[in-house]
Order: sequence, then C-alpha cells, then structure tokens
Amino acid sequence: MVVDDHPMWRDAVARDLDEAGYDVVATAADGAQALRVVGAARPDVVVLDLQLPDASGVDVTRGLRAACPAARVLVLSASGEQQDVLDAVKAGAVGYLLKSAALPEFLDAVRRTADGDPVFTPGLAALVLGEFRRLATAPAAGGGDAPRLTERETEILRMVATGMSYKQIASRLVLSHRTVQNHVQNSLGKLHLHNRVELVRYAIEHGLADASEPGGPQ
Repeated sequence: MVVDDHPMWRDAVARDLDEAGYDVVATAADGAQALRVVGAARPDVVVLDLQLPDASGVDVTRGLRAACPAARVLVLSASGEQQDVLDAVKAGAVGYLLKSAALPEFLDAVRRTADGDPVFTPGLAALVLGEFRRLATAPAAGGGDAPRLTERETEILRMVATGMSYKQIASRLVLSHRTVQNHVQNSLGKLHLHNRVELVRYAIEHGLADASEPGGPQ
C-alpha cells in the first residue's frame, strides 16, 4: 500500500513496485483515506510519506498499526531530521528511507521491511543508534528494575538497531547465524517483546540502564 499526497510520486512508486513484482493492493492520498482502507486491503507493507495534508505521518503510523497490526510501515520521506526519524520509529515504523534513495535501494528496503528487518537510510541508522546509546547511558525511568541483558545481547541489540541483518551481525562478530538468532530471542524474552522492530523501539524509548557497553568479539 502506498500513501502519499502527491499523485505523480504516488503513482510512480506504485508503478515501480508493480514492475518489481509486488501487488499494490491500495493507494491513499492522505491519512484519513489510508486508515479507511488499510483494514480491508490488509497490506504486508505500507510505504508512507510523513508529510500528509490532513495528519502527521507519525500519527498515521500509529493508526495504521492499530487498524492492521500485521502491516509493516516503511516511511519514505524527504525529511532526514533526527526527530522525524525517531518519532516515526517510536510510533511503530519498521524503517525510514529518504526519497532521494535509488530505486534498487528502495526495492530492497521494501523486501527487507516485508521480512521484518529494521531498514534505514545509512546516515539515519547512525542517528537511531546514537539515540539508543544516549538512552542506554541515561538512568532508566522508574528506577533500576530494567531487565538485565548480557554484554553480548546488548552488543547484538545495538547492531540490530542499525538495521543489520542476522547474517551481517554473524559475519561481523564471527558467530553462527543461529547463535545471533538465539541472542535476539533471549533479549525478546527478557523484555517481553515479540519481534526485532519492537526490540529497537524499546531501546529507543526506554534505554537499558543495566546494560554495559559492548566490547569486541568474545
């Protein structure tokens, strides 16, 4: 599903997706229309512009997640402002891509979003990671009762927060794919979360006051 208020841009994105073999089940010109049709359309991925005429894209992201929890939101925006990126992720967006992205990068982002991988334009991934690091060193709200992650779990979480895949993390840390997956699953269990996207969002929103800085490969 493609949501953008500019007809030429919306049609071009829908056409590119269609030519790449994706089934574009719906398009919408504003937030209200998107929220009306998402439940019936039941898209796997929503490509969403943040700048909509009737509502904040961040609010629309929350609404889309509530109306169709299975839909994964990929923001496609002209804005690279840090607050826009962080607000979108906190609202439930899986990824954030700038409109200046090349077509192969966009199509790859859609594919990865459908798989549940956090996806960010490279520079924006650094912003998300920087915010995570800031929160990780700040006192956690409500005291010191945050679940304790191991040093390795924290190290892998920070890599997940940049949008790295299990395969990339395994290669970087010289671990097996299964070992990385197990660490992520352990973190999800400790934090009572369901997927990697929620894991990144938790890191940004709450920080990990009890987690130490990750070291090199062990």
